Formats: sequence, structure tokens, C-alpha cells
Amino acid sequence: MEETGQPPISAALLLMMLGRQLRDRAETELRRQGLSMRHFSALGHLAHHPGLSYSELARRDGITTQSMQSTLRQLEELGAVERLTAPGRGRTADLKVTESGRELLDRCRAILNGIDQELDRAIGADQTAQLATTTLQALTALSRSS
Repeated sequence: MEETGQPPISAALLLMMLGRQLRDRAETELRRQGLSMRHFSALGHLAHHPGLSYSELARRDGITTQSMQSTLRQLEELGAVERLTAPGRGRTADLKVTESGRELLDRCRAILNGIDQELDRAIGADQTAQLATTTLQALTALSRSS
């Protein structure tokens, strides 16, 4: 068999394995703060796009609307999200990230920054930057084709 210089495993599988390992690290650190990636994601989306509906937030996270409602209820209980409209069946909730929520979001981002730094130490900052660039290119290209 000829040596091709390619890893003996598919790139897709390697990326899934790396993604899982990085996600597990993030989840572990977030759990110490009483949070999850779902909380982080919902806060991030709402901070950048206030007024997103439950269903749109759920779609962006690949979860059910009911799961997103539960996540946002938890964030409300933490004081991270404020509902500006009265709750009601079939109503669009107008949700806003509070100052406390922004601080929570900053703590979540610091956790990801720490994981980025760990990746830098493992493979080098230049390689980490290249990995991010290549992964973003792949995500963009694949999202267009689906």
C-alpha cells in the first residue's frame, strides 16, 4: 500500500472526535458555574439578536422549542434573562439579556478562551488559528450545500 501522507482515519471523524473532546471540557467547566453549553448558546444568541423567538433559538441550537423554553426559564431564574412580555401560550416572548446575564456570558467566554489557550499550548497558536480558519471555511461551505 502506497503512503499518501494522509491520516489513516477520515478528517470528518477526527473533527468529530476533537469537537467532542473540546465540548466535554467546556461542559465540565460550565457545569462548575451551574451552566451548560445550551445556556451559553442561548445567552450568546440573545445578546447578539434580542427578540429571537423560542423556536428560532431552538432551531439555532438544534433542540426542541420545549427544551429551549426550559433553558430560558432557568436563565430567568438566574436573573440572566428578563422577559419583557407576559407569558402565554402561543405568544412570542420578548426576552432580553440582563446585566447579570452579560456578566455570565463573559464568564462563559472566559472558559472558552481557556480552552483555546490549552489548544494553543497543545499544537501552537499558529496551528490553532489555521484550524479555526479551515474549520470555519468548511462549516460555511457545508452549510451552503445542505
